[in-house]
Amino acid sequence: MFRWGIIFLVIAIIAALLGFSGVAGTAAGAAKLVFVVGIVLFIISLFTGRRRP
Repeated sequence: MFRWGIIFLVIAIIAALLGFSGVAGTAAGAAKLVFVVGIVLFIISLFTGRRRP
């Protein structure tokens, strides 16, 4: 998950440097979404992993 977030972030930075504002905005939004989903899944896995013996 974090790898996809970083990939989208790099795409957003490259697109911003080249002047593609629409692509940069979309890639940045996707990077934020994937990163937040990854963090949420990580936190859920921490709580569910502690309940098992």
